[in-house]
Formats: sequence, structure tokens, C-alpha cells
Amino acid sequence: MLPVTVQDNDTLLTINSNDAPVYKDILVPGLDVQPLYLDPTKGIWALRVFFHPGVKLPTHYHTGSVHFWTLSGRWNYVEHPDQPQTAGSYLFEPGGSIHTFSVPEDNTEVTETVMIVEGANVNFDDNGEYHSILDASSIMLLIEECIKERGLDPSSYITTASANHADKMSR
Repeated sequence: MLPVTVQDNDTLLTINSNDAPVYKDILVPGLDVQPLYLDPTKGIWALRVFFHPGVKLPTHYHTGSVHFWTLSGRWNYVEHPDQPQTAGSYLFEPGGSIHTFSVPEDNTEVTETVMIVEGANVNFDDNGEYHSILDASSIMLLIEECIKERGLDPSSYITTASANHADKMSR
């Protein structure tokens, strides 16, 4: 006998990234984001990100692991200039890692990536002082704010139901 499912098996949870909106310059200039999956309850986020030449992100600490694929272009961590990530690279980052993401200014193309992140990025300024946190919840808020401010099409990422009491779900 097959197990009882908790979701509708007639519909796949899928989006076509070729048809979904990309939000340009959303976190910093030259960084375009397409959310794929945002789950604030589990703290997991999956993004397709386009980094234009010269983009540098704040130094950040990962509270959880990261799976990071480079589809085109190149980038490196400032702390590891001798290990550039290029098209076809897959990088695993364990929780507890800290680094500074940088795209060379002389890149001749946009660097396209896909990342799956568990937890949050704790961001620091140039003086090593706390700056901000980036996680599934804050990304959802940034995207909704961007949509509202710019009058853009709504996002079409996948998310899961929030936690709730079982007695409320059966009503």
C-alpha cells in the first residue's frame, strides 16, 4: 500500500526559470536575482543569481552549508584569488565558512550561478562590524519590496506552508 501524501501529487512544484521574472539590482548594483525556492520555516533558499563584472559582496559568515554552481563567467573569493570558479564549477561551502565574494571587473560576460543555501549569511562591513543578515525571510521581503516599488510582475518562486498547529490545519 502506498503511503498517504501531504501534498497534491497531481501538480509538480516546478517553475521554468526561462519564464520567471529576474529582479535586477536587487541587493547591490549589478546583482540580479531570480528566486527559485524560499522556505523561511526550514531556512533554505535557492536562487539563480547573475553577477555583473566588478560586483563585490560584503564579507559574510554562513550559518549553514551552501551548494554553489557556476554556469557562466567567473568569480572568486577575495581570500582565495588562486582558486577562481568558472563555468562548470560546483562549490560546497560548509556551515561556519567566512569569505568575500568578488567578480573580476575584467569579466567579459555576466557570471550566472545557482545556489542552495541552508541558514543565513551574516554580513559584515569593511571594518569587520556586523552589517546585516540575509536569509529566506529577508529575501522574500526584499523581493516583495522591489515588486511594489518598481511595479514589477509578481514573483513565481516555490515556497512551503508555514508551521501551524495540526488542529488548525484540519478545519
